[in-house]
Amino acid sequence: METTSIENRADFAQWAIERARAIVADQGSDLALAARDMDEARIAETGNALGQAIVEALLDVFDGLLSEG
Repeated sequence: METTSIENRADFAQWAIERARAIVADQGSDLALAARDMDEARIAETGNALGQAIVEALLDVFDGLLSEG
């Protein structure tokens, strides 16, 4: 994992945008395939996985902020 210095809201916003793009690029194709196939169970599963990946990324940043405080 790459270390990034976040010193203000703009830094955090930029990090969040870049991280969200990477997560969507990594997991978004599974969601698109499920939607194309109109498989509701798979859409729910892949959508939840995408959301969980975003939550985990945000918690990683939060944990990093706590360790500095």
